[in-house]
Order: sequence, then structure tokens, then C-alpha cells
Amino acid sequence: MTAIDAFAERLLVLPLIAILRGLTPDEAPAVGEVLVQAGFELLEVPLNSPQPLDSIRLLATQHPTALVGAGTVLQAAQVRAVHGAGGRLVVAPNFDATVVQEAVRLGMVCLPGVATATEAFAALAAGAHGLKLFPAEAASPAVLKALLAVLPSGTPVFPVGGITVQNMASWRTAGASGFGIGSALYKPGKSAAEVGNVAAEFVAAYRGLLRT
Repeated sequence: MTAIDAFAERLLVLPLIAILRGLTPDEAPAVGEVLVQAGFELLEVPLNSPQPLDSIRLLATQHPTALVGAGTVLQAAQVRAVHGAGGRLVVAPNFDATVVQEAVRLGMVCLPGVATATEAFAALAAGAHGLKLFPAEAASPAVLKALLAVLPSGTPVFPVGGITVQNMASWRTAGASGFGIGSALYKPGKSAAEVGNVAAEFVAAYRGLLRT
């Protein structure tokens, strides 16, 4: 299955991205295992984590059906490095056309960060497969709803920043396609068991939204 196909499937099944900022290679196998067991199959290791490419390689090898990749990808050279480590997902806090274009060239899913309609349209024109609304704390569900009213129908938008089990509903009602979940799910020092418990809570909360 191509990365694009895997992403499309995740959008339908469970579009929750685990943002594992600070993850170490030693932690990666155990944390990855509990996340996948809970239902997460979009795993992001930001490049400002310790030895991120090693963690990406471990996760991609351990979970070949998951879409594993990197966050905080700022340069085209970093896209190539992530691809070389087995990553198939590129997430950024900003929009840089060279990053998007390189990811697309390599067959990787790319979700650049945007905060305005101008950035959103430029990212889509460059080939982005979806958009990361970042930082979500600086926006609101109302902002997302207004943005979606002018974007091409079906554009996946993921609010990222401050997402919790409690506030997902308002974002989902506004049209969020999924969510990037960071420190509420994982942060350095949290055990794999704790991560697994919180992951299960997020999965249950999201699936509950689908039933309402």
C-alpha cells in the first residue's frame, strides 16, 4: 500500500497523529507498540527529538502497516533523510514549498503547517496532501470552519496544539478531519503503559464523536 493510500485509509478509520516529541530510540519500540495496539497508525517523531531518524527507522520496521514519519521537517534535505530511514510521513510547523515538493516527489504524505488562507492555498498548490492548522491554540473552531468554507471540498485539516480529549468535539463539529496530539499523549518521562492508557482514551473519545 502506498503512503497516500495508507493516509486515505487512516482518514476513514482513525485520523489521529501521535506526536512523539522527545522520544528516544530506546523508548520507541515500547511506545510504538502500545500506540498501535490502541489504534494509532499515524506516528510522528519530530526531528528535534534525540536521534529521531533511529526512532523512525525502528517504528517503521516494527509497524510496516503504520504511516511513520517525522515532524518539524524544515528542509528538503531532511525530507530525504526521513525517507532514507523508512519514513513515509512529513509534518511541518510551517509551509515551505521545497519541503512539500520533495515529499511529493518521494511518494511521502506531507502535512505542512498553516495559519492563514494564503498559506493554506499555497501549500495545496505545492502538492500538500492535507494541512496542519498550527498552532491551534491561536485559532479556534470558528476559524477552522471559516477556512474550510473556502478551501477545496474534502481538504483534510488537522488542528495541532493543545488538543485534548475534552476539546476534540468542538473542533470536529467545525470540520476537523483529524488531530495531531502531542504532550497530552506523550512527553518525555511518561511510561509506555501511561501512553497506552491515554491513547485508549483518545481513541474512545474520537470514536464516540463519530457516533454522535
